[in-house]
Amino acid sequence: MSNTARKIDGPAIIDPACYATAAEAIRDEAARLLNEEAVTAVIGYRTGRRKGSAMPAIVTKAEQVAELIFSPACVNNLALYLTRKKKEIPQKGKVAVVAKGCDMKALAGLFGESQVKREEVVILGVACAGVAGKNGNGEVFTADRLAAKCRRCQAHTPEGADVVVGSLPAQLPTPPEEGDELARLEALAPAERWVFWKEHFSRCTRCYACRQVCPLCYCEQCLCDRNRPQAVESTPRPAGNMAWHIVRAMHLTGRCGGCAECERVCPMEIPLHLLNRKMAKELKQLYGHEAGFEPAEKGPLNDYRESDDQSFIK
Repeated sequence: MSNTARKIDGPAIIDPACYATAAEAIRDEAARLLNEEAVTAVIGYRTGRRKGSAMPAIVTKAEQVAELIFSPACVNNLALYLTRKKKEIPQKGKVAVVAKGCDMKALAGLFGESQVKREEVVILGVACAGVAGKNGNGEVFTADRLAAKCRRCQAHTPEGADVVVGSLPAQLPTPPEEGDELARLEALAPAERWVFWKEHFSRCTRCYACRQVCPLCYCEQCLCDRNRPQAVESTPRPAGNMAWHIVRAMHLTGRCGGCAECERVCPMEIPLHLLNRKMAKELKQLYGHEAGFEPAEKGPLNDYRESDDQSFIK
């Protein structure tokens, strides 16, 4: 399989009007909800400090909704702000949250695991043609600057949202064709795959940015932070790094919504989403399960059924 991306001639500029229409509709809906006192806060995006960037915003007054935007720079998964990591937000009362299609699985996971009550959240779903990857921003946005996750996205329109705002272009952008990294990884021999991950994990500094940005890593005390007893070595050494990433991947198996925020924020550019995709693929093949848009109380790794495959038992 070729590792070389085939560039398309003159990458098409993605129509900025689609994002502007969504932004206007978000502002209108946010103002209505706040004026009617249907919610106490709206979690969305506003212009970031750097040109062409965006950052999360929490709006509590109708006069503040003018700050809200939606652009290709709106990469954050705002489901994070409904978790215990942001304890001050749920205390405000019923809130509204802006969610792209790829964020909806994380919300469904939080609802299914009783971290958030569905009736306490108004979901403002936004039709999204894609967001920018690390080689792009929210200014001139072309198909070759799409985030990698957007190249595989099948959820441009949010399923299960209370309101869906914005519209998609008549034709979604066609990104450059490229070999699938997961297929290339699976084609390697086991020893080669081990070397691949050892090299990547050796760069890990244990900053835990991946954990902090993940909506499904909501434990107030992580197992890997405990030292009595110590489950995982806390210093950034090879054995501890390998254990940390394997434990985290196992904890997310069957739960990961695929937002790829962990990979986006990793300062060492470790392909964490690739590991999560591999685990999701294995679970689908073994149990026919994948994280979905409907809340599910239990996944296959914490639920036993008599019909489960037992061939591994010797």
